[in-house]
Amino acid sequence: MDKKRLSVVIIAKNEAELLADCLQSAQWADEIILLDSGSTDSTLQIAQQHDAKIFSHLEWLGYGKQRQIAQSHASGDYIFMIDADERITPELRTSIEQIVHSEAHHPEQVYSCPRRNYFLGRFMRHSGWYPDRVIRLYQNSLYRYNNNLVHESVDYGDAQVIPLNGDLLHLTCRDYFVFQRKQFNYAESWATQSYQRGKRASMFSAVTHSAGAFFKTWLLRRGFMDGKHGFLLACINAQYTFNKYAALWAIHQQENISK
Repeated sequence: MDKKRLSVVIIAKNEAELLADCLQSAQWADEIILLDSGSTDSTLQIAQQHDAKIFSHLEWLGYGKQRQIAQSHASGDYIFMIDADERITPELRTSIEQIVHSEAHHPEQVYSCPRRNYFLGRFMRHSGWYPDRVIRLYQNSLYRYNNNLVHESVDYGDAQVIPLNGDLLHLTCRDYFVFQRKQFNYAESWATQSYQRGKRASMFSAVTHSAGAFFKTWLLRRGFMDGKHGFLLACINAQYTFNKYAALWAIHQQENISK
């Protein structure tokens, strides 16, 4: 039986600050594919130094379609999708290699890994931020990401989700203001996508969903066990949720004004 190959796939734009450590953690893969969407910093030079295969797609179509395009350049039998602010731990590498190099291959399976998220100086242990399992390993010929503009995920149908061992480290929030700007951009993309799908929102739904997000993070997901960090994250999640629904409401208001 021929040895199966692994492609680590990354989408990036101006990720020079974080990219080197990400690529170093994936250096053992059979190939690294990087799809750039117009970097003006040293992202491409860093990718070249780590022997990544570099491709470009400047028209931003949303996270889901960008990942689809990136995957189309991969030649490996398996895909592991990663972001520049993530790192593969040695334990996760071992778990991935056991799947890729196994003689038994199950087309009806995809693989999730626990993601440990960093928030203002510490890796969170609760608050819905750990284990935060995400599907990242799957067979190239069978699965793709969906078309979502934001909060994209692997479209795996009825496939069984198999948990991997070892954490994927995620440097989610190292700077409060950068993180908040990113959250606002996500809220805008979510509202645009929801509007295109015919969804509507009211100010009442913005308030109730926001309160629900705080309750879920702080109590149901045990954010209180993360102390001050957990409380702040619960507030941020509530704020982000309010922004999503308020933005969707605002788009409809603008539509009514323009008629």
